[in-house]
Amino acid sequence: MPVKIRLQRHGSKKRPFYFIVVADARAPRDGKFIQKIGTYNPVTEPAVIQIDRQKALEWLTKGAQPTDTVRKILSTKGVLYLKHLLRGVSLGLFDQAAAMEKFQVWHAEHEAAEAKKRDEARRSRFKQRSGGNYQRRPYTPTPRRQEGGEAPAQPQGE
Repeated sequence: MPVKIRLQRHGSKKRPFYFIVVADARAPRDGKFIQKIGTYNPVTEPAVIQIDRQKALEWLTKGAQPTDTVRKILSTKGVLYLKHLLRGVSLGLFDQAAAMEKFQVWHAEHEAAEAKKRDEARRSRFKQRSGGNYQRRPYTPTPRRQEGGEAPAQPQGE
């Protein structure tokens, strides 16, 4: 039975949301699947991807073939790199600890880059909403009314 890791579309018209699933290659796109291993939301900026690395790695080692889009998603999340490192361990090129060390270094760099990308997207959205004038104005507190009903004295010179 040929097994694929592919996207299963959900969401409404023009608002896609995908489950990343392991399915028989002969099953329809949104039909029966074997296991759900993650989600992908391309509508948000940047796209939100949540995936269970262990399940994905397990299915890849069993021989499941990812589709082109899922291959790119797995590469972005480091699953294919982890598979590559574990293949090096099985060939005896380096040990398990060295492989995990390499993956942790890559993962830290990747997370920093993703955080920077999210921050840039947030700033650009804020800039668009404010019409380009996104400098903060200094905070000036408004004077409070006193209990007696008297308005506070107005500062001179205004």
